Parts: sequence; structure tokens; C-alpha cells
Amino acid sequence: MRPNMDAIRAEAIVKKFGKVLALDQANITIEQGELFFLLGASGCGKTTLLRCIAGLEKPDSGRIIFGDKDMTQVPTHKREAAMVFQSYALWPHMSVSENIAFGLEERKVDREEIEQRVEEALAMVHLEGYEDRRIDQMSGGQQQRVALARALVVKPTCLLLDEPLSNLDAKLRTEMREEIRRIVKDNDLTGVYVTHDQEEALSMADRIAVMDAGRVVQIGTPEDIYRNPISSHVASFVGKTNLFEAEVSRLVWDDEFLSVRVDSAAGKFEGRVTRRNWRPPVGEKVLVSIRPEAFHPYHGGVPINRVTGHVEDRTYLGGSVQYSVRGEGDHLWNATEMNPQEMRDFNEPVLLSVDPDDVIILQS
Repeated sequence: MRPNMDAIRAEAIVKKFGKVLALDQANITIEQGELFFLLGASGCGKTTLLRCIAGLEKPDSGRIIFGDKDMTQVPTHKREAAMVFQSYALWPHMSVSENIAFGLEERKVDREEIEQRVEEALAMVHLEGYEDRRIDQMSGGQQQRVALARALVVKPTCLLLDEPLSNLDAKLRTEMREEIRRIVKDNDLTGVYVTHDQEEALSMADRIAVMDAGRVVQIGTPEDIYRNPISSHVASFVGKTNLFEAEVSRLVWDDEFLSVRVDSAAGKFEGRVTRRNWRPPVGEKVLVSIRPEAFHPYHGGVPINRVTGHVEDRTYLGGSVQYSVRGEGDHLWNATEMNPQEMRDFNEPVLLSVDPDDVIILQS
């Protein structure tokens, strides 16, 4: 086991391509042995940040630190990192073992050690016995495993993955998610993984950095990112949400600050803030985020955190039904009912409520 230390730090990274600011003071700290995700829409800077970590791009300013070493100016082949690309970048004229061995041959490793390490790498990705197969004889999932083995055979401390599952079908993506996480954890690697797929990130990551316009806007565990978004961008990008404008009507206090009550065209709600040290004053305009699955049948009580309306549309998904509910102020709500026994009819009246803990108050 390696000593406990920060494996990778990106400090105030700035990168421009012409007039385009790809990274704007991007900061991340990744712990050793962590599977860390860079998540964001196309053009947010996530791949550029990964390429800076790999040494494939040089920052205009800022530093890349591995452990206690400044690696900003160190060439790619001298970093203890290996990269798996979206396209796999395998040599079609080579066999599986030749593809995996290529990096070791470039490093002038002797033949006997190459054979041993190729065999070990094939075992890591569960491709024993495929040494002599041609790449064009392999399925997409098998090719992805070969690409992983080629990265692992050089014995990196960091495994960098740039949307590695985007070319696979849904079933293979699910299988390879589990496989990549197993490989990272079994081999005590630090993994940095780029994706725009929220489900992929939520299901695999130890922690996630959500990026927007070249900046890291929030870092946290999957649960924290989903349940405690600190901005409307994070709330709407990571999963589905009902996002609407409101005005603060009251701050609820006990011995300490508890919650915020708001008025909106869609009704009156009470919820909580997630941004540290932010206390919106009465009268301030805010945004409110409520996840579709947070709604449940109304059970009485005070007329707050309550939605009344009628079913306008519905989508059956087997384990759940997604409803569009037209409510007060002509607001269209998205609500999810889990494990439905039967679907609600169109135009059926609906009365729903939501717990204050599931109502997130955000800066507008």
C-alpha cells in the first residue's frame, strides 16, 4: 500500500486555445486510490483538464502536482500515468498481446518481463487466452478491455480515462462500469475519469467535480452532488429537477438557522439552503429545486410544500411512471411515482407534497 497522500492536485489551471478560455482557474485535489470524475457538458473544459494532468496539454498558468512533485513541465512519458482514450487507439494490424506490449517495448523492457507483464495485464481485465487474437476479431467491450490492459501494463499510479465507454451499447456500458471500478480498486490506482454521463458518474465515482465554462463549480460525493447542489447549474445538470423562481418570505430559526420559506406563482414552500454561509434575506429573489421523485401523496397538514393540479402527460418506465402535472399558476411539474400499481388517468386530479429537506433554495 502506498503512503496516504494527495495523489494529484491541479492548482489554478488556466488554458486558452486562441481566444477561447478552456480552463479558468480550475482547482481539484484528488486523493490517492480515489476514482474521481470530471463531469460536465461538452465544451466545459473537462477533457482539457484531463489532458493537462496527462501532460498532453501545457497550462498557460497554474501547476499540476503528483504527490509532492511539480509535474507541470514534465513530459507525458515521465509521469506515472496512463491514459485510455475514447477511441481506444488500438493498432488493428497487431494482435492483442502486441498491442498491450507496445508501451513496454518503447520503454526497452526485456522480452521475458514483457511476456510476464502482458500476461498479468490480461488477467486484470479477464482476457486470459486472447493473446493471439486480432483486434478486428474482438467485440467493442473486449477492445475496451485491451485498451485498459495496455494502460495497466506499464504499472501506472494514475489511470486517466477520457469517456472510455461512450462507444459501447447500454448493456456493455453497465458491465464495464463495474469492471473499471474493480480494476482501479484492486490495483490501488488513482483514477481520473471524464464523462458527460451523469448516471455513469453517480454510479461509479468516489467523488465528482462538476465543471462549467472552464471552472470547477462543485466537488463532492455522488450523494452530496445530487442531494445538495449549490447552484442551479448543478441541480439541473446532475439528474432531473423542477426549477422555479420564488421570493423569500420568512427565515425559520430555532437555536440556529433552520430553513427558508418562499412564495412563488407555483405555491408556498419551505426548504433548506446548501451554499455554506448563505442566508437569503426576506424579499430576496431565489430559485427553488425539487427532484421529481421527492413528491409523495399529500397526507394533510398546513398548506405548504403542497402541489395541486391534474395529470397532463405520463411516461411508463416499468419500475416508475413519470408524470407531467399542471398545477397552480399554470406551472408544469415533473413528478415520479415509483413501483406503480396502476397509472393515473389523464386529467386526473393530483394532490402531492414534498418534505422540506427535499426543497433546495438556491441563489438566482
